[in-house]
Amino acid sequence: MVKTAQMQPLRYLSQEDMQRVHASALHILERIGMKIDHPKALEYLRAAGCRVDMDSRVVKFPEEVVESAVAKMRADFANPDRWPKRMAVRYSQVKFHTEPLRVREDFTVSAGGFCCFTWDLDGVRRPAAISDVRQAIKLADRLDQITYTGLPCSAQEVPVEVRPVVMAAELAKGTKKLGGIETFNARDVDYICRIGEVVAGGREEHRRNPVLVGYAEARSPLCIDQVMADVMLAHLERGLPQSLDTMPSGGATAPMTAAGILALGAAETLGGLVLGFAVDANAVMTLDINPGYCDMRSMKFGYAGAERIPLIAARVQLISEYYGCPSGVHGGKTDACVPGLQAGVDKALTMMGAVTAGAIGFGTVGHLENALTFSPLQLVIDNEIARYVRRCVRGIEVNDDTLALDVIEAAGIAGNTVASEHTALHFKDELLLSPFFDAPSWGAGNSLDRERFERMADEKARRLLAEETEPPLSPDQEAAIDEIVSEAFRDRLGSEKNAERR
Repeated sequence: MVKTAQMQPLRYLSQEDMQRVHASALHILERIGMKIDHPKALEYLRAAGCRVDMDSRVVKFPEEVVESAVAKMRADFANPDRWPKRMAVRYSQVKFHTEPLRVREDFTVSAGGFCCFTWDLDGVRRPAAISDVRQAIKLADRLDQITYTGLPCSAQEVPVEVRPVVMAAELAKGTKKLGGIETFNARDVDYICRIGEVVAGGREEHRRNPVLVGYAEARSPLCIDQVMADVMLAHLERGLPQSLDTMPSGGATAPMTAAGILALGAAETLGGLVLGFAVDANAVMTLDINPGYCDMRSMKFGYAGAERIPLIAARVQLISEYYGCPSGVHGGKTDACVPGLQAGVDKALTMMGAVTAGAIGFGTVGHLENALTFSPLQLVIDNEIARYVRRCVRGIEVNDDTLALDVIEAAGIAGNTVASEHTALHFKDELLLSPFFDAPSWGAGNSLDRERFERMADEKARRLLAEETEPPLSPDQEAAIDEIVSEAFRDRLGSEKNAERR
């Protein structure tokens, strides 16, 4: 059977709108510029044709320099022989070749996040520990809708100087669903990349199919600090893909209007694009924006809300359709502190908004409280919501079998199709028969239990965590990773006292 119809993506911007956003980004970069607090990066940009003030560390980007970088990126994306083809990032994934914007039933779901807190299955919110990290990775690995996990929470008892390295090791040893990783400074990059190379089978294999790659983030508005420039250059100099992520916040660091937020975000990530190609003309570069609004009631960067859904959708369209960089985006988010009605609405609609806009994936799921807290219970719930969304966007097949004229004729007027062989053949494929979304009658079973959904999720989480799992790596690979972590402890802390932390 062939799908002859498919959902078209929801578009918030016209081609003219996207061109105006891009032109505004060019204006911002040429007239205002960016502060890049990194002498080596400034020298790269000066050599690339930018106007650099070494005293203020402000860089002005001539329009022709930016447009040249965009043209090169688009040409690279059109090259079918280029590797890598894709890469998981902390919150989703990106592809490094151009594809038409479309609604994808095969969207990916990420359970990354590096949350500081966990809200455990006993209902206690506390700082995440190494045991929580291992359980979170195991649970994400066992859930069928989760494609990538970039570390749902991070162990707060592990010294911050080595935390990204230790967390990367836990991730590599706990799952094959490897997502991106947080990178606190350039010194983390070497250790984390070496762990990725152990998993991939060598440096060249890791370059062709990268895992555990971090990325730099702008400090909006219009700054790249020394730490993030260090991180970006460290990846580029190892031949690994990069983008400059940026999170402009309407009303705080960006204009309060969606168009202004997108223009600022586009300028910031385009500045990173120019820097990437200035470091390495053959760099694998892409673009990224994670825009949002500042909640004027709390001054928090809102991860959910009705106003953010069209903003994220427009971001998907701008990056994927206008610039030609297929990517995932934030989705499955909530600002609620506990599972419940608000979290369910936020989660479902931010997933659906991302997917119907044409995102190739979304994340990070399992979060509560503005992405500060990870919840294993919520991760199971999000897994079921993602299953629901996947069924919602599946295409409709139109052919002789699915039109089923013979079935209609056999049932005739006032007949039924309950006992039809056609019904028996198709009902499991057509219906979402999830036990989480059944249709009990009033008073039947646990139909009146207000916490029924949460109880079922709790039971599933406990069951999956109790199951035995097969290690994804060989003993030799695990030993190699443990030695890398031990080296990081010696280098960063001058200490061998790491056994109890791992």
